[in-house]
Amino acid sequence: MYRTEQHHPIDRLYRSLEPEDTSKAVSVIVKLRGETCDIDCLYCYEKRKAAPGGARIGADQIGQLARLFRNRPLAVELHGGEPLTAGREVVAEILRELAGLPQVVRVSMQTNGVQLDGQWLDLFDAIYPQLQIGLSLDGDAQGNTWRVGYDGEPVYPRVAAALELLGRRGRKVGVIAAVTPAVLGRAAAVLDHLAGFEAVNAVSFVPCFDSAIRRPTTVRARRIPASRLLQQAALKGDGAPAWAIHPDEYAEFVLAATAHWISSGYFTRLKLEPAVSTIRRLRGLGTGFCHFSDLKCDHVFTLYPDNRFGSCDELPWPQARLTSLDEVTSEHELAGLQQGSLLLDQGKALMAKCTTCDYRDTCGGGCVATRWRQDPAAAGDAYCDHRMRMVDGVAALLAQPANPEGSWCRTLRWHPRIPNSMRDVNAFTARWDDPAAARAEVKLHASAHGNINTVGLPGVHEADDLDPAHPKWREAIEPRVWPLADVLTARWGLITYDSCQGHRYDGLDLEPTELRVGLLPRDRAEYARTAAALCRAATATALPGGIKVRVARSELTCETSLSTVPVLDLSLHPGGHDWDTYFAHLDAAARALTDTLRTEQPTGAACSCPLPDHAADVYPAVTA
Repeated sequence: MYRTEQHHPIDRLYRSLEPEDTSKAVSVIVKLRGETCDIDCLYCYEKRKAAPGGARIGADQIGQLARLFRNRPLAVELHGGEPLTAGREVVAEILRELAGLPQVVRVSMQTNGVQLDGQWLDLFDAIYPQLQIGLSLDGDAQGNTWRVGYDGEPVYPRVAAALELLGRRGRKVGVIAAVTPAVLGRAAAVLDHLAGFEAVNAVSFVPCFDSAIRRPTTVRARRIPASRLLQQAALKGDGAPAWAIHPDEYAEFVLAATAHWISSGYFTRLKLEPAVSTIRRLRGLGTGFCHFSDLKCDHVFTLYPDNRFGSCDELPWPQARLTSLDEVTSEHELAGLQQGSLLLDQGKALMAKCTTCDYRDTCGGGCVATRWRQDPAAAGDAYCDHRMRMVDGVAALLAQPANPEGSWCRTLRWHPRIPNSMRDVNAFTARWDDPAAARAEVKLHASAHGNINTVGLPGVHEADDLDPAHPKWREAIEPRVWPLADVLTARWGLITYDSCQGHRYDGLDLEPTELRVGLLPRDRAEYARTAAALCRAATATALPGGIKVRVARSELTCETSLSTVPVLDLSLHPGGHDWDTYFAHLDAAARALTDTLRTEQPTGAACSCPLPDHAADVYPAVTA
């Protein structure tokens, strides 16, 4: 029996293949023609592998896959190179084999669309009508700069014609669009173009993080094709290839596209990635997108025509190769090979720091293969930074969709408090705004550690929800946080749902807590104004002792309706310093922040963060 324990503490982020648990599907990328393709995209990662081409996968190999995984659900993706170059007879044979396998839960095909015609669609309809088709198209004609034939000529017109045909046939397809410099700053126009095809019901924007690529793809022919000459020209110089982008550029593009997806109403008929998976994780839901789930490289396999069998095709090969398909007979053997893979072990190590990251439950750790492609000489961790940036921006768009400019704010971060709930949010907000409403008697207990609650236990924040019209309002607010809460409620006119003056809990087995105030905006417009004003205040406040102002986006759950509402949490954070230093300067820091808030007002939606390069593309009213 092979052991399948984790080598790294990344449970809930990276699930190992467990042969006994057949409830989780595996994805198998079937390279029907290896890297063989009828076009020659300059950025193609498959052709960089320089593997032998020309062969075709047969139906018998599909049968071997089914026997290997036996009762486990299989999701099969017919891929390449270009799968249609295998020819109609071979593709038909493969589809017939797949149609006869009950464990196959999904079959998809990723094609460049150049050969797609009525005969191909007739074949799919006859043999496997539920086949999911994905096309590779980088937006409009300008965006497809790097997608060319061997003659160096654009293939966009032929792919666009295929999409038009699919629309006439009533087919719905997803589009994978690479984000390169050819689309940067044009997210709205690119999304408009793709959404204009009747057949398109999903768009996935994927990044060209190819900054570490320095050499052109190997050419075996005596005569160098025009496409490879274009590639060589794009690789001239000591820097990254001309098609590569920086992770921060990708994050800004995705946020611009997501803002337009929401404001245009495309979200009602078109799935957008990585926006949808980010939203689902923000909502605490799962997703099938491996970049955001725990079913990563140990649940993704690739099969080549020559029986090479390994992990995800985007990982570096031949390192990702595990075995030959005809040399492995059980999942236990396969799991053992995975555990012995240096590449997979190193991939897990890349995610080790995710275990302590505040974003682990929303980011999901990202893509191991994409991490591998980062330039090791680059300073900092641009990959993690861009993932956090996307989460923060999408959280802002969800909370204030009518004010998408909030997504460019780099001060407000997604930092949920768990648990964070209130008995009845609607009743509380209604009572807050109605001084004449009846106020019930409440119990207040000041513990020896200063926290005021109904049970008097340190670290327990169970308390009645009070408002300024309640006779015990002032008594309920702790002294150090009172001036801050008073400014926010009396001067700013906001609703506070929680406050704490910060506690050391000396002598107790409890983590110290920060000074904080929770804000419950009445509506999304007030949320946008408040968020912008808090950004301005946080930026303008100089604090002692290394203390930092932290403004977090979060959600409050209503225990009565089980619905959630967006909230803002304002706190004074140690900023990496020790708690002794923090509490030594906390009173002065609280006074400084309170003084700044007295000079601010929650008006306007513009924060203190500079406009991004894409601002005019998405927010013309703001930048005019």
